[in-house]
Amino acid sequence: MFTIGDFARLGRVSVRMLRHYDSIGLLRPASVDPHTGYRFYRADQLRRLNRVIALKDLGLTLDQVRAILDDAVDVAELRGMLRLRRSELAARLAADTARLAAVEARLRTIESEGTITTHDVVLKEITAVRVAELTAVAPNYQTEDIGPVIQPLYPELFRRLDAAGIHPAGPAIAWYEPATAAGGEAVVVHAGVTVAVEASTDGEVTVVDLPAVATAATIIHHGAMDDVEQSTQTLARWIEENGYRTDGFAREVYLDYCQDTPEKGVTELQLAVYRD
Repeated sequence: MFTIGDFARLGRVSVRMLRHYDSIGLLRPASVDPHTGYRFYRADQLRRLNRVIALKDLGLTLDQVRAILDDAVDVAELRGMLRLRRSELAARLAADTARLAAVEARLRTIESEGTITTHDVVLKEITAVRVAELTAVAPNYQTEDIGPVIQPLYPELFRRLDAAGIHPAGPAIAWYEPATAAGGEAVVVHAGVTVAVEASTDGEVTVVDLPAVATAATIIHHGAMDDVEQSTQTLARWIEENGYRTDGFAREVYLDYCQDTPEKGVTELQLAVYRD
């Protein structure tokens, strides 16, 4: 058998923790010297210790851990619980990472206030273009909610185009519209790419004509789309200064799309504008 100190080192826990587990009946020592009070543990008690630590890391209280172990949860059940917790933690980490990126992007926008001018905004007509597209719905138009929705669409779109023998004839284009006429914040996300084939809504690939825009305020955005607010807000200032109005949904024409190095991307933002 092992002393409490040796057992703690073997189990990669603290002596203090083992004493606490003993006091609440969660992991009793195999024997206690009646004269010295020293605790001794067997190697096979590491199995219970492993389960205690794993279940505690799932977020369960020690009382819940004891109840589960006393019911003799088997390895398969424990593995399933751990996998579920791993998935939850991975999802939380991804969400926190995306949230941090959004905060940093917003901070960069704040820091750039007063330094970005509207001189690069160009007012022009946008001609109609034929595109192959896939669509999905995002809960709202925030950058951090659009990204996870649109990003999987393009690999799938190009996979379908390749399977259909259709080759892109121009840049990829994304555009957005309200999901319902009744209002709400959900938006339909259109992921498209310019093609030169007949329009069709049958089969694996939908090919439609993206209509012309008589008057659009446009700007070239350099960098990742996480920082698009800087360019969008520059457009907003230009639109207000020049007496136009807009619905706020910009087309995004990916002139130079860099999947592995998004900071090198070049995107034209096109906002349809009008006067009352």
